[in-house]
Amino acid sequence: MASAPQPQLPLFYNDLTPLNSRDHGKYRAKSTDKAPWVAKQHAIPLTSDEFVLASRDFPIVFSQGDNPVPLALMGLNEGLNTFFEDDGTVREPVYIPAYIRRYPFLLARLDANSENMSLCFDPSSDLVAEGDEGVALFDGETATEHTQGLLQFNQSFEEAGLRTRNFIEELKKTDLLMQGEVSIQRNEEPDRPYVYRGFMMVDQDKLRELRGDQLRTWNQNGLLPLIYAHLFSLDRMRVIFAKQVEQGWEPKSAAGDARTADVEASV
Repeated sequence: MASAPQPQLPLFYNDLTPLNSRDHGKYRAKSTDKAPWVAKQHAIPLTSDEFVLASRDFPIVFSQGDNPVPLALMGLNEGLNTFFEDDGTVREPVYIPAYIRRYPFLLARLDANSENMSLCFDPSSDLVAEGDEGVALFDGETATEHTQGLLQFNQSFEEAGLRTRNFIEELKKTDLLMQGEVSIQRNEEPDRPYVYRGFMMVDQDKLRELRGDQLRTWNQNGLLPLIYAHLFSLDRMRVIFAKQVEQGWEPKSAAGDARTADVEASV
């Protein structure tokens, strides 16, 4: 059974196999209300299409590096997720990013010289397997309506990813991204704040200095609301911090200093 080329697998995925009727004609896709693959992940990739909905629940930041990626923070320290139990049960009603919902499927390019992409899945997941449980993926050699829906969802995700990359390029062209830092004070220790770094955010000073025509263009094409959704969402850092303390997770850096820690928002 052939596997897709995978020099570096995306977050969550342990392996990738192209879905096809020859090898997977009797496979079924199971539904689940638990996502254990998310439980220890504190930063989840996000598309710009999701900014408004996600900003109600999560801080939206950008990963560091030459190609920043928007991320929904579910915790402020690596390995801590305040929204999911260890078994993957969601603790409270919350927006679930599309990146989580698409697993174990995704579109992948099997031939580096071709633009064509194929629907693949992670064979290590128990959500796709032979048996009587779940929804059939094929009817003979024909993809079922469920499989066609999976393909459409993943195609929409890829299209949203392209819009997200265009959004990031606009931020880079105007040099709006800066190293982020958030300071959080606890009432009982007002003079000893917790400082979080290790992510990128929009520089509000540079945003205020942008030309009016640039701002009008961004407002017309929908980019300006995305920027403000990101900026407004940063207040959720304090909410996440409070959740960590409530759940018994005292945030600490690798050096053991509980006052300064990197969010380590990278993928």
